[in-house]
Amino acid sequence: MRTRSWAVALMGACLLLAGPSPARAANGPIQIVVLGDSLSAGYLLPQQVAFPAVLEKALRASGIDVDIANAGVSGDTARGGLERLDWAVPEGTEAVILELGANDMLRGLDPARTQDSLDQIITRLKARNVRVFLAGMLAAPSLGREYGEKFNAIYPALAAKHGLPRYPFFLEGVTGNRALVLEDGLHPNRAGVEQMVRSILPMIRTFLDGIRS
Repeated sequence: MRTRSWAVALMGACLLLAGPSPARAANGPIQIVVLGDSLSAGYLLPQQVAFPAVLEKALRASGIDVDIANAGVSGDTARGGLERLDWAVPEGTEAVILELGANDMLRGLDPARTQDSLDQIITRLKARNVRVFLAGMLAAPSLGREYGEKFNAIYPALAAKHGLPRYPFFLEGVTGNRALVLEDGLHPNRAGVEQMVRSILPMIRTFLDGIRS
């Protein structure tokens, strides 16, 4: 979760030079951004098998027309996501899958700080009429019970405060399965990404049903 994605950084620079992109037509693909870290960016994977691309393919196969931008940055924290929010989520975005916090947890950052940054991201997106889907994270047991309880409470609290759909654990079905992770034991491999998409897909479909209704 350490190496910054040059592709995302380049995208941001281009957006800053070009200015906000216009909103897409109401009958075009739903414009979605996955704002996350290496777990969604596709650490050590080709972009076509990273989470956003695989999710886009699965949604289209199920009859939902979407364009999903990969705004995942390896090593990013919730604060980092907040700092790059304006260029990472351009004008015309209709929905954001918010997947941040894993690096905060791995670094043992104060959960209150993580929650505050995520809260600000959500508040600013809602002010722009961007729908938010919250992809949750769970603390590693090695961090201790007290830290785990504080960190694990972040996502339910934010979902309740803002009325958001919440997927409890982004790595559901992948963590602990050596066949689905890279050698580091943390990041999903191709099969792991496919498992993640299968698991989250029903909730994402329900979330998208209300985007243009």
